[in-house]
Parts: sequence; structure tokens; C-alpha cells
Amino acid sequence: MTDNEHEIEQPDERVPKRVIGTPPPGTSMLGTVEAPRAEEEVPGVTLQDEAKARKAEKIVALCFVITFLAAIAFIISYVVFQVGSPEATGASNLALGSSLTVAILSLAIGIVIWVRQIMPKYSLVQERHPMVSDEEDRGVVGKTFVQGANESGFVKRKLLRRTLLLGAAPLGLIPLVLLRDLDNTKMPGSQFNKLLRHTVWGEKTKEGKPLRLVVEGTGQPIRAADFNSPGGILSVVPEGYEHDLTALAKATLILIKFRPEELKSGVRQNWTHDGIVAYSKICTHVGCPAALYEQNTHHILCPCHQSTFDAADGAKVIFGPAARPLPQLPITVDSEGYLVAQGDFEVPVGPSYWERGDAEAEARAKGGQA
Repeated sequence: MTDNEHEIEQPDERVPKRVIGTPPPGTSMLGTVEAPRAEEEVPGVTLQDEAKARKAEKIVALCFVITFLAAIAFIISYVVFQVGSPEATGASNLALGSSLTVAILSLAIGIVIWVRQIMPKYSLVQERHPMVSDEEDRGVVGKTFVQGANESGFVKRKLLRRTLLLGAAPLGLIPLVLLRDLDNTKMPGSQFNKLLRHTVWGEKTKEGKPLRLVVEGTGQPIRAADFNSPGGILSVVPEGYEHDLTALAKATLILIKFRPEELKSGVRQNWTHDGIVAYSKICTHVGCPAALYEQNTHHILCPCHQSTFDAADGAKVIFGPAARPLPQLPITVDSEGYLVAQGDFEVPVGPSYWERGDAEAEARAKGGQA
């Protein structure tokens, strides 16, 4: 036996190994199907003009580059703009929202232009078979239906048939009744409208006196002369309703003391007393308690969704999803110097959707009076 016979044949390393599941060398992973060329005419296929396609390609590429830059700006904004104050939170949300909007919008625009101005148009025709069943099948279905009706007793048993129709008849009227009731909630004087619009601040005591403002938790009435530190804030509830959770859900207040020169035009001056202003504590976004107060900026902050209100300017919205200011309660002092309510809120408290029926009803009422 020679040495050559003991040698084992080694594979040629110059030939690349083929991986299982891949096509043979020299073929494409996408197969051999090629897109129709511009000079070819394919039935049902309309090719885009090449010059317009090249122009559209540049626009699409620009959109994708903008998407890349905006996405990088979003990441940088997330790191740079930290939250911790209403101003910082506003700047962070603005930067993040703007960059993300630009990224998604430019990506969508690029894809739409790609599809509409670069890809070919196909006219597809789908052939359908007749939708009607043959006579034999329809005969079987008809016989089965008649047999089922007879077996159910619907035809034979008149009492069942008549009582079924009697019971089903009012069901068709129920949607009409519900729709009419919804429309009534928007009419002036409706019970639902009154429930949402009014609070207990418009009521009187048994002696016919206006309700006093008392400190939440202690029930201590507030003497205006004692609440004399500018920047002070109190959480306030109506006297006699300290434990009525239903009433407090709409009637809880925040009381803030201002210097006279700090009040702006948004505050109803005749609803204040010696720089003391009362606002609803219920946020006009979704009803969370807006009880965080920043003395230096006079900002009221709702901790749920960061809605921010300017307390020195009628609690106007300066940031966040709230759609309207916190309602102001008219206050004054009684003969003993205690803070009391002059009346109820002029507008509904709480989330903005509560007031829509009232606004529309008032508009119709005013239109009818005119």
C-alpha cells in the first residue's frame, strides 16, 4: 500500500460552503423575478415616468434623512431637558413632542411618496363565480326553513307568536327614549344639567346666611384678618358639608392670598376680598385635585397630567391638557369678618366635557330670547 493511498482527500477551501436554506451561488435571495423595465409593456401595469421617479427618489431620501435627524433630536431632548418644575416640564414636552412628530410625519410622507410616485401601478381584475346557489340547494334550504318554522311552533301556536311580538315591540322604542333623554340633558332646567352645573356654594344655612369657608380637615372657619400672609394657600370646603363626599367632589376650593399689585385682569376683583381669591380645586382636565402651588410664579399645578394654571390671572391655563381655567368662586366676609361665599360658581366645575350641555343650552336660550 502506497503513501498516496493513505492520504485522505481534503475539500477545496476555495469553494464557499453553502448554508442550508439559502439559494445556490449566483442567484438572488429575492428570486429571479425582475420588475418590468420602462421599455417593456406589461398588460395591467403602468410604469412611472423615470424622470419623475428620480425626483421623487430624492424627496423620499430627504424625508428619511429628516426622520433620522428628528429621531436623534428626540433622544438628545430626552437627555437634555429634565423635568422638575412647570417650566422645565413644558420645555421637555415641547421638545419631545415636536421631534417625535417630525420624525413620524417625515417617515410617513416619504413612504407615501415612494408608493405613489416610484412604484408601478397595477390594475387587478378578480374573477368571481356566480353568487347564486343552484336550484337544488335553494330547494333544500327552503324546505329546511319551513320545517324548522313548523317544528318551533311559531306558526301553530298563536299565543307564543303573539306574546313574542308583543314583548319585542317596545324594544324598538327604547333607543328613541334614550336619545330623547340625552337631548333633554342639554335643555335649560333639566335635572342632569342642574346636577353638573351647580354646587352647594349656592345654598344657604338654616338661618338663611351664606355658607362660610372652613379649613378642610379641621372645619375651622377662616377670618379674613387672620389670613393675611401673601402667598399663603388653604384647602377649603363649605361649612356643614365637611363629611359629605358627594358635595366635596365639586365644592372643594383652594384659597390664595395675593398682594393687590399681583392680581391681573383675569381675576374678578369684585369676587375677592383684600387680595384673597378662591378657585375650584377640581382640575378642568379630568377632575384631579389641583393643589400644588408655586408661590414665586403663582402657578397652580395639577399632579396628574401637569396642567398648570396662573392663579394671579384668573387661573388661566398656561400649560397642559386642561381646556379652560379653574372656576373662581365669589367670596366676601360676613358681619363677624369670616369668609363666606357670595353665591355659586358662574361656570361648571371639573372636567370640560361637563359644561358642553350648559354652553349649548345657554346659547339656545339666549337665541330664543333674542
